[in-house]
Amino acid sequence: MTPRQIAIGVVAALVLTLIFQTFYIVDQREQAIVVRFGDPARVVNSPASPGAGLKLKVPFIEQVIKLDRRNIALEAQQEEIITSGQQRLVVDAFLRYRISDPLQFYRSLRDEATAADRLARLLNSSLRQVLGSASQTDIVSGQRTQLMQKARADMAQRAQASRLGIEVIDVRIKRADLPDENRTNVLRRMQTSRQQYAAETRAEGEQRKREIIAEADREVSVTLATAREEAGKVTGEGDAQRTRIFANSFGKDASFAAFFRSMQAYEQSFADGQTTMVLSPDSAFFRYFERGPTAGSR
Repeated sequence: MTPRQIAIGVVAALVLTLIFQTFYIVDQREQAIVVRFGDPARVVNSPASPGAGLKLKVPFIEQVIKLDRRNIALEAQQEEIITSGQQRLVVDAFLRYRISDPLQFYRSLRDEATAADRLARLLNSSLRQVLGSASQTDIVSGQRTQLMQKARADMAQRAQASRLGIEVIDVRIKRADLPDENRTNVLRRMQTSRQQYAAETRAEGEQRKREIIAEADREVSVTLATAREEAGKVTGEGDAQRTRIFANSFGKDASFAAFFRSMQAYEQSFADGQTTMVLSPDSAFFRYFERGPTAGSR
């Protein structure tokens, strides 16, 4: 390369460097702080004075520090908190904020990484103070909304007192749970309680079953006794009626009475089919086998 070409290249490089050091672009989602020798000189596109676009600065003297103009989410680390009932809870929370005063933010925190660390400590302290005065039930479900409003107000007050240049938008609990060892103990107690309840229920059911069976047996006994009593009455009435009929029949015909009694004697004697009797052929016991019903009248 010729000296002329080298000179042109050097001049072009200097011009480009000067351009890059003089012009900068601020996006709509950003706000910029122009720093001169380490001290903030002015703010570009701040919430109070919007003005994004192509901007100028003094080359090599002024530097540009860009900050987020949108809402910023900060995920806090899990913290263990002691409730008013001396119960331990693991709380997982997050914070949403925006940089409302860029100059104050820069003077107090310098950058967003430092801000995240400082705000995480403030959030932890605020949650401990607010949730430490509440019960486990209120934190988990009962009064969570009201507690989050208190935490937000307390966090905003702390940020203002610390002159951080931010606006606290929201504080929320993502999860509030028992520590692992406590959760195991609670689950074990719940299981024991359910087992006791099941045993009591089974015992009550068994007792009720015995009562129902005893009541049914009693009703069966009463029903059978009543049926036997009724059967005895009916049988007695039938026997009495039969006796009356037989008595009337016997009174009208003496030979029929003798024949009927003999038939009953035959039935009782030969009922089992194995009875052996040794009698004389002309015995009066067998007279109806020879001569029929008229045997008694001769």
